Amino acid sequence: MRGRHSVFALPLIADLGLDGAGLRSGAARFTVYQRKIAQEVPMPPIEIIRIPILPFKMVNVHLIKSDAGCVLVDAGIPGSERKIARVLFRHGLSFRDIKLIIVTHAHTDHAGSAARLRQLSGAPILAHQDDADFYSRREPMTFCPTGLVGRLFLRTPLPHQPYEGFLPDLMMKNGGSVSLRDFGFEGLVRHTAGHTPGSIAVELSSQDALVGDLLASGILIGGIAFTGRAIRPPFEDDPNAVARELKRMLQGGSKRFYMGHGGPLEAAEVMRHANSLASLARRLCSTGHCAHASY
Repeated sequence: MRGRHSVFALPLIADLGLDGAGLRSGAARFTVYQRKIAQEVPMPPIEIIRIPILPFKMVNVHLIKSDAGCVLVDAGIPGSERKIARVLFRHGLSFRDIKLIIVTHAHTDHAGSAARLRQLSGAPILAHQDDADFYSRREPMTFCPTGLVGRLFLRTPLPHQPYEGFLPDLMMKNGGSVSLRDFGFEGLVRHTAGHTPGSIAVELSSQDALVGDLLASGILIGGIAFTGRAIRPPFEDDPNAVARELKRMLQGGSKRFYMGHGGPLEAAEVMRHANSLASLARRLCSTGHCAHASY
């Protein structure tokens, strides 16, 4: 087992019954969870720090910081460790203050530096098994473009940039959730398939949600301008599944959404976007395993 934490020391992986029991059921259970942790020893206040990997919010990773330490959400493109180190130093931190690395999905702009960051920090990587073959590089990444921008973006080198393969130390499964309390934060990590088969998101009791690429904001791939308006990311397996997950989070009380491209967004704009996605017809890619010809 790599890093400072053992999976056997984590009595925090629990099936909360969120595998299709319905949005109301999921929201109700998360509300119960929020009340339960509020009755326990309170955690220190948190700060969410955006770490720019590319300029103009085009690619972001995020640091959840408190006096108890910090959790890194996503790892950026290969070679991002220097930019992450600079932001850590600016806040009086080092790699050794990172307790956990959460990788929301296997695209190179989110997983590209994960292996190197694990080496530098000693922190375990948490990810979902449905993207595991992509993380290990046993299978090539699949892409389902959402429109012209996605199709053009696929013709550039960035989406195909290779990265060092890895196996997550903590592997989530369908229907499971991971509490962050043992890492010093009140919140859950949940499976939120729709962008990729193994996409996950962080839902904090502070009503903040870190959602990877469930949505973006701005123009083109996200960021640059008009970052207060939600857009679809350049790739997305199943917009209807994304809409369900976003609505579940909103019904569970999430009010601020942080993402890999653009953001953050407030709840009203996320709901507008979720309603727009829900109206789309299902596509061939909506199985979660892209059926496009090879690009």
